[in-house]
Amino acid sequence: MKAIIPVAGIGSRLRPHTFTQPKVLLNVAGKPILGHILDNLKQSGVSQFSLVVGQMGDLIEHYVRAHYDVPSEFILQHEPKGLAHAVSLGLKDDDREVLVILGDTIFETDLQGVLSNCLTTSIAVRTVEDARRFGVVETGENGRVTRLVEKPEVPKSNLVIVGIYLIRNAPLLRQCIELLFERQLTTRGEYQLTDALQLMVEHGETITTFPVTDWFDCGKPETLLATNRHLLDTLGGSKGKTWDGATIVPPVYIHPDAILERAVIGPYATIGAKAVVRDAMVRDSVLGDGARVESALVTGSLVGNNSLIAGQFQRYNLGDSSEIASGAAGA
Repeated sequence: MKAIIPVAGIGSRLRPHTFTQPKVLLNVAGKPILGHILDNLKQSGVSQFSLVVGQMGDLIEHYVRAHYDVPSEFILQHEPKGLAHAVSLGLKDDDREVLVILGDTIFETDLQGVLSNCLTTSIAVRTVEDARRFGVVETGENGRVTRLVEKPEVPKSNLVIVGIYLIRNAPLLRQCIELLFERQLTTRGEYQLTDALQLMVEHGETITTFPVTDWFDCGKPETLLATNRHLLDTLGGSKGKTWDGATIVPPVYIHPDAILERAVIGPYATIGAKAVVRDAMVRDSVLGDGARVESALVTGSLVGNNSLIAGQFQRYNLGDSSEIASGAAGA
């Protein structure tokens, strides 16, 4: 089984972090977003990675080649023309079946069981309250997909696609994507994979669904931090090494090369390689490699590689009914 993994998104909602590295390489719970996904794919028996990259694709290639022994190719998507266009770049003439999985969203599902037991084309789904932002799935009584619509104004279902597509008929998918191109069928200016799947349904392809238990979109700072919290809870964070002079409140991930001096770390903190936390507290935050936090309290924050946060602690002697405030808090 080959996995096509689109990772060309620019991650505009995660700027300034994505000015210098691809979104999929941002760290959560001790490894890049992409690393959690590739680990799952490898454990599930996927034997080849086909990554569709964009800007800074060389950084993604370097990471994958350094950490995975799975045969991998890296295909440049020169223009952001949509998910169907990205998938078309990864499809080869001799592909019989492929797995398409988004490279910036972490899922929890029995992927190995899906690959073994789903004999038809099947897509991962989840029920949501507001389906207007997603590809919406309508099914018949037998669970077979009858219609798929990308971002409808008035959804007829709350069942949405969440980014894993097991394609058992890759030649038909390729044909349907080419039809999108020929007919210039776009949704909101892009060629959508949902529209190609709908054409597959119209050509008689049987498409079924399978559920995901959890689904973590890492596209915004607050959702990336939520994902970090969940993974630390689930995976248990780092264990084994202790730091003299540091108080650790689990769960946390701390790289063994980090330097902690008179620090309080956690809960829900990820500390990168060679990061320094001195006379400071860090909780519910992700510190990148080489980041430094000194004399400060950091919470609910993303701190990029080699960044510095330095503050100062104050000593106060206040009488009754006193108040100290700074910035907007004192306005």
